[in-house]
Amino acid sequence: QVQLVESGGGLVQAGGSLRLSCTASGRVFSINDMGWYRQSPGNQREMVAKITTTGFPDYAYTVKGRFTISRDNEKTVYLQMNSLKPEDTAVYYCNLAQERDNYWGQGTQVTVSS
Repeated sequence: QVQLVESGGGLVQAGGSLRLSCTASGRVFSINDMGWYRQSPGNQREMVAKITTTGFPDYAYTVKGRFTISRDNEKTVYLQMNSLKPEDTAVYYCNLAQERDNYWGQGTQVTVSS
């Protein structure tokens, strides 16, 4: 089993920045993908950004140029969010995918006020 713990959410004004962190523990393999997804009320969970073990990133078009995903190693991933917009308001979930398994964190609330 793998456990994911997120931190860094909060309330920020439009145009501001936040940095999310996620640390994995347990049976983490050396090769995996880690990423961030978000879900707002009434909407499906959507991919925000993800990154491979070798550091190759992929972004949703809605955040490209504003958000940056990075990772220290196979267990820690970050999401730097700049130029935040009210539509970025959501619960952000950390994800780790390895082999054929997917693991999720408990989620952290990000609220952007206009």
